[in-house]
Amino acid sequence: MSHPLYIAFIWHQHQPLYKSPGSGVSLSSSQQYRLPWVRLHGTKDYLDLVLLLERYPKLHQTVNLVPSLILQLEDYIAGTAFDPYLTASLTPDEQLTQQQREFIIQHFFDANHHTLIDPHPRYAELYQQRQDKGQAWCLANWELPDYGDLLAWHNLAWIDPLFWDDPEIAAWLKQGRNFTLSDRQRIYSKQREILSRIIPQHRKMQEAGQLEVTTTPYTHPILPLLADTNSGRVAVPNMTLPKQRFQWAEDIPRHLRKAWDLYKDRFGQIPRGLWPSEQSVSPAILPDIINQGYKWICSDEAVLGWTLKHLFHRDGAGNVEQPELLYRPYRLQTAEGDLSIVFRDHRLSDLIGFTYGAMPAKKAAADLVGHLQAIAKKQRDSHSEQPWLVTIALDGENCWEFYSQDGKPFLEALYQSLSDEPHLKLVTVSEFLEEFPATAIIPGGQLHSGSWVDGSFTTWIGDPAKNRAWDYLTEARKMLASHPEATEENNPEAWEALYAAEGSDWFWWFGAGHSSNQDAIFDRLFREHLFGIYKALNEPIPPYLKQPVEIHAAQANHTPQGFIHPVIDGKGDEQDWDKAGRIEIGGARGTMHNSSVIQRLWYGVDHLNFYLRLDFKSGAAPGRDLPTELNLLWFYPEKTMVNSPIPLADVPDAAPLNYHFHHLLEVNLLTQSIQFREAGDNHQWHPRFSRAQVAINSCLELAVPWADLQVPPDYPLRLILVLADEGRFSNYLPENALIPIEVP
Repeated sequence: MSHPLYIAFIWHQHQPLYKSPGSGVSLSSSQQYRLPWVRLHGTKDYLDLVLLLERYPKLHQTVNLVPSLILQLEDYIAGTAFDPYLTASLTPDEQLTQQQREFIIQHFFDANHHTLIDPHPRYAELYQQRQDKGQAWCLANWELPDYGDLLAWHNLAWIDPLFWDDPEIAAWLKQGRNFTLSDRQRIYSKQREILSRIIPQHRKMQEAGQLEVTTTPYTHPILPLLADTNSGRVAVPNMTLPKQRFQWAEDIPRHLRKAWDLYKDRFGQIPRGLWPSEQSVSPAILPDIINQGYKWICSDEAVLGWTLKHLFHRDGAGNVEQPELLYRPYRLQTAEGDLSIVFRDHRLSDLIGFTYGAMPAKKAAADLVGHLQAIAKKQRDSHSEQPWLVTIALDGENCWEFYSQDGKPFLEALYQSLSDEPHLKLVTVSEFLEEFPATAIIPGGQLHSGSWVDGSFTTWIGDPAKNRAWDYLTEARKMLASHPEATEENNPEAWEALYAAEGSDWFWWFGAGHSSNQDAIFDRLFREHLFGIYKALNEPIPPYLKQPVEIHAAQANHTPQGFIHPVIDGKGDEQDWDKAGRIEIGGARGTMHNSSVIQRLWYGVDHLNFYLRLDFKSGAAPGRDLPTELNLLWFYPEKTMVNSPIPLADVPDAAPLNYHFHHLLEVNLLTQSIQFREAGDNHQWHPRFSRAQVAINSCLELAVPWADLQVPPDYPLRLILVLADEGRFSNYLPENALIPIEVP
């Protein structure tokens, strides 16, 4: 018989422990929270996702709720959690201190302005004032109603559009300005009301059979690194490890048991699935997961690839070749018993997480359904007796900030299409495994040690700052071990502080790779959790914990830190490019330096385009201060293809200018027109059609579709920028290098 294509969506809902142990002890007591994201994401992202799904009863999905998130939601519902943003919001306008006013101006626009600020005229007006006139001007000129409105809008904008038909919320949105303290108090009450519905709604839908709720180790630790930090060298043999080896495998069953017990209490049944934090797995953690009673776990296709020693390639449309290897559950065999595991399709998950938000909702939904239909056709053509399961697993909260109306139009279009498509069937993971138990076997010891990020742990260990944090954690863990009298029963404060410090998020933000304007707060929180261990044991706090783990200075040159989706308008929106790679122009050759007309270069990608931005010196103009032609030349390393030299006069015979290139995009900086060419035989260049976009205003912004370059996913290429005047070489950047790019 032919099976439909089964699809398992798994949405991962997680926030780290933002509460400072300095203002209380247990996770349930009144505490000061350093950041507001549990409250704000709680009103925007957790409830609406399942309420939307409930409207499409044929569609079944899985949602993972991390215990540390649930506990913090409960603090806010109880009214015992206060963060600096909330405290300011509930302060009478006239009582705001100078320090609070500075904080409000700096942080109350912490949101994607395209989707959360711009749609609301008063919020957008205040944002534009800060952007155009600066923080100091706002501090000097804003009056009390300006602060009152900003305090209200920061909270209102994070209320999901699904709830805008609530009469009170609708009235606030219509009111727009002149918000009072009483209004803000009511908005806070509305936030708590929305938060209070999250867990009951998940429980109700699980009991109805449309939803499966899974859990994660208690505070979201990287279990393989708790077992042994040396596991970092499985994927990266030459990794520089912390000075001290962290080996506290005994903490793993504690995290698993606490997650299990909390789940049983909140959902009235035992959990079946476990989302290992960061989809990180290793052979060492399997026995504890099995012994606790979990039935299945999930990880990433990169981990499966390493495990099977198989590199997953994709065709030109981005679909997996040899799909039968990825789209099936596996059975991990160990001496303690067996455990099922599913591996997510990394690219389909990333399309939702990082790309579809930049597309029209219906087009994005149609693209995803098209990929699934193509996989279903491959399944039918294979005449496989075994049903296929496509696992799409991703962060269920952060991506929606980049979607119009928090993703509501996209999800409605997607869910309607999936409900109407007879060959596609959405299931929970447990539903599928109960009907079609895993038959493919992976010996437990063969499982690769890695995570969803490149199948390695480099995001959490190996960098000097990350390693320093591990050493601090090791010292604190040894201190706790030296107090055998301090048990979880008689000294829960010490153990709760340990569990919090073992969470993955602190290591994510330390060092290279990821950065935000709140890095220093994450650094402080990590150290405060370590403080809590020493305080609970009545031990002196080591002096090094009173200093930041690292200096949180703005980076100059750095590689891309994530996907970007800039609006191509030549204005260089700071939020659009915050995850882009950056190259300051200057260096050894001395031909371009800090007084150069081009100050810096930004670059990045998503699944649709390559993006480039050039920042000019203030007042610079093409044709006067810089040449009139910008040439982008693409070089494809280790690929056999026709290549031609740069078609300009006076090009120096030196690398990399004397390389031959395959694609050329010429931008006329005066007219903003483009010409696209492809190399041909005998050093010729042939015109080709291009859908590239260019805009020049305060800077140059450019988007080049991957379709123009006709390159498949996971493809390496290199880029050089050459400036010219009337066909004569003028200069190039970056200096002595090519920009390395990976097609996602």
